[in-house]
Amino acid sequence: MVGAGVLSLPYAMSELGWGPGVAVLILSWVITLYTLWQMVEMHEMVPGKRFDRYHELGQHAFGEKLGLYIVVPQQLIVEVGVCIVYMVTGGKSLKKFHDIVCSSCKPIKQTYFIMIFASVHFVLSHLPNFNSISGVSLAAAVMSLSYSTIAWSASIDKGVQPDVQYGYKATTKVGTVFNFFSALGEVAFAYAGHNVVLEIQATIPSTPEKPSKVPMWRGVIVAYIVVALCYFPVALIGYWMYGNSVTDNILITLEKPVWLIAMANMFVVVHVIGSYQIYAMPVFDMMETVLVKKMNFRPTMILRFVVRTTYVAFTMFVGITFPFFGGLLGFFGGFAFAPTTYFLPCVMWLAIYKPKKFGISWWTNWICIVFGVMLMIVSPIGGLRQIIIQAKTYKFYD
Repeated sequence: MVGAGVLSLPYAMSELGWGPGVAVLILSWVITLYTLWQMVEMHEMVPGKRFDRYHELGQHAFGEKLGLYIVVPQQLIVEVGVCIVYMVTGGKSLKKFHDIVCSSCKPIKQTYFIMIFASVHFVLSHLPNFNSISGVSLAAAVMSLSYSTIAWSASIDKGVQPDVQYGYKATTKVGTVFNFFSALGEVAFAYAGHNVVLEIQATIPSTPEKPSKVPMWRGVIVAYIVVALCYFPVALIGYWMYGNSVTDNILITLEKPVWLIAMANMFVVVHVIGSYQIYAMPVFDMMETVLVKKMNFRPTMILRFVVRTTYVAFTMFVGITFPFFGGLLGFFGGFAFAPTTYFLPCVMWLAIYKPKKFGISWWTNWICIVFGVMLMIVSPIGGLRQIIIQAKTYKFYD
């Protein structure tokens, strides 16, 4: 659950401000916990059948064809978007590690660090399945908790900056509004575990006496307590200490203690290596299935090699071209994560269970849907504007 999006939360707070920022963080935590509960409940709503994939649940709610058309493109955008963002995150963290450890060394372009990070995936992407990356995945989970803790504890150690300011950074009202929109997407990106929750629940044994939803819900509660312990301290303490001068990655802002910040950046690298693979695996599976079943390619090692290498190269190229962490989070957070995380489970719930009109369940779901749809519309606009503004002064492939 704890992704690299946590590192941008202080920056999101600086664009939202204290009141709206705290409200959006808490509201997102509550809504996404509720929609996650819905998905856990719907996993086995049909006796003797389990919906092990998001699109299977979509097909049950909306019909065979429509379900696929609604869910699959959104899942694909989420997975590809995360891979691109993690390419940028991995490259930037490697560069920060290099710059901290070897401050007297000759500067190396960020582009090269993204390429170095990508080189790991040119190898790892050829592992056969989820089980083969379980070690990397476990390391990634430990790392995310570690660097989150370092981010807020190092901020406390540094203390409130002498010239700290909490007003909006943008000088115009239009800029402030668009930054606000982008920040909503950055927060949405941080709450992004829903895309793989059904696949995770599918690994838990289930019987009528002991349904999988019981241990799964217990796991979700623990995960969300950990999320709160990571997200809220990083967001609030990071913003409190640095105000609106914080960068879109809190670990890039922090400089001392040198050894701790260097270690935290390496933790981020290890974490996004594992996370990249988790989000890339379903894309590999989808592409290879389409090529074999629809285009009649033979399922050979050569096909697998070409597909996976091309995908890694594509995400690397986009990451090198647009290495704007905050803007990418804002864009993908709203465009892709808001539907699958904030309101699609609610739409499915209404379609399947048909709760009583104007009852508590009906109102709760519609509030989540309205909030999620607004998020999906305004966040990409803010994120895209931020990318365009940064691209104006950015030297491409530098």
